[in-house]
Amino acid sequence: MLELPERALEIRDQVNDFFQRRILPNHSLWLEQAAAGQAQPEIEQTLRAEAKALGLWNMALPRLADDEPGLRLSNLEFTGVAEVLGRLEWASRVFNCHAPDVPNMELLQLFASDAQKQRWLYPLLEGDIGSAFAMTEPYEASSDPSNLTTRIHREGDQYVINGRKWFASNASHANCELLVVVGVTDPEASRSKRQSLVLVPRNTPGVEMVRDLPVFDHRSPTNTHPEFTLTDVRVPIANLLGEQGAGFAIGQARLGPARLHHCMRAIGECEVLISLMVLRSQERSTFGKRIDEYSSTQAAISFSRIELDQCRLLVQQAAHLLDTMGNKAARKQISMIKVAVANSYQNIADRAIQLYGARGVTNDTPAARAFAKARAFRIYDGPDEVHLQTIARLEAGEQELGQMVHYLSER
Repeated sequence: MLELPERALEIRDQVNDFFQRRILPNHSLWLEQAAAGQAQPEIEQTLRAEAKALGLWNMALPRLADDEPGLRLSNLEFTGVAEVLGRLEWASRVFNCHAPDVPNMELLQLFASDAQKQRWLYPLLEGDIGSAFAMTEPYEASSDPSNLTTRIHREGDQYVINGRKWFASNASHANCELLVVVGVTDPEASRSKRQSLVLVPRNTPGVEMVRDLPVFDHRSPTNTHPEFTLTDVRVPIANLLGEQGAGFAIGQARLGPARLHHCMRAIGECEVLISLMVLRSQERSTFGKRIDEYSSTQAAISFSRIELDQCRLLVQQAAHLLDTMGNKAARKQISMIKVAVANSYQNIADRAIQLYGARGVTNDTPAARAFAKARAFRIYDGPDEVHLQTIARLEAGEQELGQMVHYLSER
């Protein structure tokens, strides 16, 4: 692993201590309150206030200004913290380090006007409101943004928006007040210049939530994935984020760190799954032998450890490049971790299910839910196929061994 600075290790240990003392013991209570329909479980709100008072807040935002609350960890420094947060899907919210708010705050930091920051960024930094990023559409292959059909056209001093979005995470959440909507402002422009981003208040007339989508038959009031329509939605032209036609470039700036954070958290959950696999294998016996004596069990645990440690190194490398060279320089590595982590995540969850047998497909362990999340991870934030295409194209452009390969092939 890359060596983390002492400060980053100290913060990771503080977060881990808070996790062990306050979050994990209250997990059952959080589940009860969420099952009762609380979109913001009371215990989560209590713990958020405690974490904020301790200064363990906004740890995934390296660009924070001096007067903005948070610890300003670099992407590499945040890797250790993110693994701790990934152990439970709601832990990130306690520290205001959760998606989609973190990448949306990064967008506002980079491209928002002073007025936009005042209205949206500062309340998000304080954790007073939530946000959503609305790009994906139900009837188009949205991994190619040039396919988007949502239209944004100007009428006087307003933009008028019409379209349908889905999987805009937490757009229907009780605390969501901002929709970052991606749409086409100039269908005649080049493929990368057609789209723009517009900030739409959640309660704007014409925004209608259609349904909350299940993900492998799972719905959660705390983490929603709605489908919604925008019908003649009107916002001031001052709500344009960045420049008109720059939506594709702005979106790429958001997706790099977002993918990185997803991968970091997934590694934390995989560590939990491996621990459960070891525990299960030591507790159960079949045909006169403990399960951990079987070579198939040993292989499942061993391959899981090998894959996960490889993924951790790749993620740290990508984080370091993102910190030191920027989003464009880290593009191949970001695609690499997205594919590698998603597939290892699915493999490890699958092995955990197999070791638990019938119990593995129930909610008695986190393995079944992890498998569903891992399988979805291979689609959201860009499907495997798109990232593999990116990796291959960039690899071809970086190769410098042409003469040597030609010489060897001639022999």
